[in-house]
Amino acid sequence: MGVQKQSVSFTDTAYAFARELVEAGEYPNVSAAVSGELAKAKAEREREQAVLEAELERRLSLPLDQWEPVGEASNVTAGARAHLAAMTRKT
Repeated sequence: MGVQKQSVSFTDTAYAFARELVEAGEYPNVSAAVSGELAKAKAEREREQAVLEAELERRLSLPLDQWEPVGEASNVTAGARAHLAAMTRKT
């Protein structure tokens, strides 16, 4: 495992939380606290992604007569279209 040195800035709240973790004995220093909490966040994201993928696979494996209606396709994709339009305006 390599180590990358990087200078970062924290809000007062984030730094206080990291210090609390150190003072509670969960980590030896702030650097380890940040690395450890980022690893936990990454693992949680990966877990959420796996759960989502498993649910999608489950739903896609249902026979067509068991699918729930979703309404108009334009309603389903409205949020995505709005997001893309906002991104286009930013550029």
